[in-house]
Amino acid sequence: MLVRLHFLCDSPVVEVDPFSDVFRLINAQTVVSGGFTAGGSWAIRFPTPDKIKFCAIVKGRCWVQVDDAEPERAEAGDILLLSSQRSFVLASDIGVPPVDATGLFVGEGGNRSARLGTGDDFAQLGGHVRLDPGSGRMLEDVIPPWIHVRASSAQAGILHWLLEQLVAERSAKRPGNGVVSSQLAQLMLVQILRAHWAEAPFPPGWLKALGDPGLARVLSLMHGDPGRRWQLEELAAAAAMSRSVFAARFKSAAGVPPMTYLQNWRIRLAEQALRDQDTHIAALAPTLGYTSESAFTHAFKRISGMAPKRYREWARNKAFGGVSSDS
Repeated sequence: MLVRLHFLCDSPVVEVDPFSDVFRLINAQTVVSGGFTAGGSWAIRFPTPDKIKFCAIVKGRCWVQVDDAEPERAEAGDILLLSSQRSFVLASDIGVPPVDATGLFVGEGGNRSARLGTGDDFAQLGGHVRLDPGSGRMLEDVIPPWIHVRASSAQAGILHWLLEQLVAERSAKRPGNGVVSSQLAQLMLVQILRAHWAEAPFPPGWLKALGDPGLARVLSLMHGDPGRRWQLEELAAAAAMSRSVFAARFKSAAGVPPMTYLQNWRIRLAEQALRDQDTHIAALAPTLGYTSESAFTHAFKRISGMAPKRYREWARNKAFGGVSSDS
């Protein structure tokens, strides 16, 4: 974690890396689930995913068509990320009738594979991103529905290296293959977001706000001390902006006012604590900036839709396969 110590109003504040902070909270795990080789004329339709899905073109080239959108050309080294619930087709020729990917892949664990057409002039690796079922929307809601990082991109160098290492690791089948593959895929996800960040804007949200140096520093301060009673003037000064300019710029980038973002982040942290710890609610409340248990409970229920105690029971039942309560 990137940590810096700052002094605001003679009080030390720890500044952290919000990107890493959010990734730890949402527990993003990138999993390589398989791949396929193909040659000649071929086409395959992938069903609507229920997770963020990624696809790496290892060899050759193909057409990519997401639902009924205009098809795009993808080359070796390109990385595709699909966050919306839409089906897509990969094909040698967009006019070839696609076969359904469901049931096509065979194998066990994370080594499912398929072969289409004749020859092996094309190869692909695919996978998905597992997110915490509660806080995962913090990522799902702020990334574009479709990201295509091209091998020719100025930001793609690290991705090329990661992809080469991932292919080599899966081919060698050495001890620890699963762990290394998952870590490489995780780094690929971060680099995909960085590459998109450098070339196109994100939708309003915390990722877009991180693209503004002044707002990024404010997010770092909020994440470093979420329980502090931050004042708008104090945050505006940290961003080197007037109060009105800061408030307007933050809402435009993050999609919500600064104090709303802080409140939402506190509740995300509270949800994690309620799921993973046995801390009493009365003890948790002041660590997140609430003056009383009742104030915390009111804020938690307004944002999460249920009282803290009920959320803890619901989350733990869900984690252990129990039946969730209606909120």
